[in-house]
Amino acid sequence: MSKLLKGLRSIREVFRLLLTHRMGIVGIVVFAVLIFFTIFAPFLHTVDPMRAGVGADVLQPPSSQFWLGTDHLARDVWSQTIYGARVALLVGFVAAAVTVGIGTLIGLIAGYFGGLLGEVLMRITDFFLMLPYLPLMIVLAAVLGPSIGNIILVVIIVYWPFTTRVIRSQVLSIKKRAFVEASRSVGASHSLLIFGEILPNVVPLICAQAVVMVTWAIYAEAVLAFLGLGDPTTISWGMMLNFVFERGLITMAPWWVIPPIVCICATILAFTFLGNAVSDIMKPGYREARGL
Repeated sequence: MSKLLKGLRSIREVFRLLLTHRMGIVGIVVFAVLIFFTIFAPFLHTVDPMRAGVGADVLQPPSSQFWLGTDHLARDVWSQTIYGARVALLVGFVAAAVTVGIGTLIGLIAGYFGGLLGEVLMRITDFFLMLPYLPLMIVLAAVLGPSIGNIILVVIIVYWPFTTRVIRSQVLSIKKRAFVEASRSVGASHSLLIFGEILPNVVPLICAQAVVMVTWAIYAEAVLAFLGLGDPTTISWGMMLNFVFERGLITMAPWWVIPPIVCICATILAFTFLGNAVSDIMKPGYREARGL
């Protein structure tokens, strides 16, 4: 119970420090807006984003009935934009959680044990890092087929090595510190040293990596969907851009293309700010420098 309370206090402390960081405030506000849209989407003057309307409502500009206009099938652009936030957060958080989890585990093992095992794991990691990630994502998405689940899988396959290399570098430093050597000298097992001594000290780095991975995952989904490799049965910001560009309607219906572009840019920028803020507040001496 005491460890749980300590963990909760640490989370509250991190959140409090984020509220003192300008970039952190921006990230938190945008994240709160996205969560609000995700939870309350059905109550925000929305309809089924995939439901086609009548012919008279095709490509209607913004009005009191259609706040952001309609698309080529008379579907409500406002509803598509709001429900697209759900897809963005789903892909971002699921892909980031699995990617960071896999990367952290491999980084811990490679950094702690070293030797032949560490070399093999890092050569595999370097192989994936050597590949151009955008063409690799396109090829994998084309082979696996169009679906949100496959896009998440593609993101995991492509991005886990980035976390692995960062975590391994930190582990190589931490495992030589006095408190780890002291635990080893009294007979602590490898699992206790890795998960009880080293892992808690890389949690701040893991948090920062998780925020970065959310950004990359949202960007990857938007790019793949825009290129026609997303799920056409699910409305996302990337699929909205794909639909409008495929039909050559960008000049005829700017109200259709502007909302997803603004949402993608704002979300990526906000999570980038949040990642920078997390990295800053995790640095030693941050509170002292800010007088907190």
